[in-house]
Amino acid sequence: MTTNENKFQQIISHAKEYGFVFQSSEIYDGLSAVYDYGPYGSELKKNLRDYWWKSMTQMHENIVGIDAAIFMHPTTWKASGHVDNFSDPMIDNRDSNKRYRVDHLIEGLADKLNDEGKTEEAENLIAEMEQLLGAEDYTGLKDLIISNNIVCSVSGTANWTDIRQFNLMFSTQLGSVTEEADTIYLRPETAQGIFVNFLNVQKTSRMRIPFGIAQIGKAFRNEIVARQFIFRMREFEQMEMQFFVRPGTEGEWYRYWKEARLQWHLSLGISPKKYRYHDHVKLAHYAKEACDIEFEFPMGFKEVEGIHSRSDFDLTQHQLYSKKKMQYFDNDVNPATGKPFGNYIPYVVETSIGLDRMFLLILSESYEEEILTKEDGSTDTRAILHIPAKIAPVKLAILPLVKKDGLPEIARKVMDECKQHFRCFYEEKDAIGKRYRRQDAIGTPFCVTIDHQTKEDDTVTIRYRDSMLQERIPASKVREIVLNNIL
Repeated sequence: MTTNENKFQQIISHAKEYGFVFQSSEIYDGLSAVYDYGPYGSELKKNLRDYWWKSMTQMHENIVGIDAAIFMHPTTWKASGHVDNFSDPMIDNRDSNKRYRVDHLIEGLADKLNDEGKTEEAENLIAEMEQLLGAEDYTGLKDLIISNNIVCSVSGTANWTDIRQFNLMFSTQLGSVTEEADTIYLRPETAQGIFVNFLNVQKTSRMRIPFGIAQIGKAFRNEIVARQFIFRMREFEQMEMQFFVRPGTEGEWYRYWKEARLQWHLSLGISPKKYRYHDHVKLAHYAKEACDIEFEFPMGFKEVEGIHSRSDFDLTQHQLYSKKKMQYFDNDVNPATGKPFGNYIPYVVETSIGLDRMFLLILSESYEEEILTKEDGSTDTRAILHIPAKIAPVKLAILPLVKKDGLPEIARKVMDECKQHFRCFYEEKDAIGKRYRRQDAIGTPFCVTIDHQTKEDDTVTIRYRDSMLQERIPASKVREIVLNNIL
């Protein structure tokens, strides 16, 4: 197992041990590729969700939000192209009956080549795969698998079937009587809820082009081969924004959002070296331009966010299938004609980020096992999450040194002054060193200790997670210091 694979396994173990992520239905041996978020995971996820939502809706006067239903009229997915096009090329091994996504199978060999230092070979393999995927050359893809001697991880053989497409949408029944029920789908993305509400939102919020509609919500995909912890799941959460623009301006807006979204990631203090753009070779059926923002996870560079120039495909399709006009009247004057631009179907630039992938990104970037040297020369290991203070699950831990002498009462007063403004944690149990370690492990940026000196001069000791620096400050300054670091 490589160092990066070790780190990834350590992150998974840490996430469970400290209440970030649990296997769903674990007492029944779990449900594959479905996960639950624990006490600290749900807080971190909420903080990421809120940080994105604020950056989109509060910081932009021309972006508003909606919360569309998961269930939609089934014609929605016919119009969007998902019924006919939302599929992945799969291949089966005849000896093990195990099914693989073709791109995952080839990427697995590329990862192995990278681990062996054969970077150029790996890059050439991925480039050839993307070219074949773009051409939908499934015979060529199978030949690529055979010629590179890619074998099944279970049977160890290369006895492959032909490559076939498998639709990824979950279907269910709407209605109380099975015979009379209609087949509907669990949405595979949140974008269509925005498109079908385009005119409702535009009129009620009095928006003028260009403007955006943001949404956060659950989506569902029947991933045949789900893997890599919460990176690829069957039930996941998306944070999407569809930005509606005048035809002919989509190129400049695509470039704007491509840069703006990367800057949002960097605003969390993450090194630009951990990110890169990846332009799509194979474009989706609706796309004019598309790129991914990729992050260097322990398992290599992987997509965390997509920016797509979707043309007018979506609104045009919904107009065609619904027989309802999806046009916008633009009364701004066209400099070329001296007349208003008039009616048109807007073009769309999309930004779509996976909330669960962003969560994994934060864990991957912040996790560290630090070796500490004690005064006697021995060493100790400190597991720490360097989560940015503004999104940390707990902002402040309040720790009375002992459970007597009036210290808990003083600590509770500090707690009451702070808990209305940010998430706090109170603990009396165990030695102070052990309590510090637990807070380091869940990523708490500040700990405040109340001791006997506090009774004399009303000062407390504040400890900073990343540097372990400790200093005495007035108890009245605790709230201000934390707020200055999380806003």
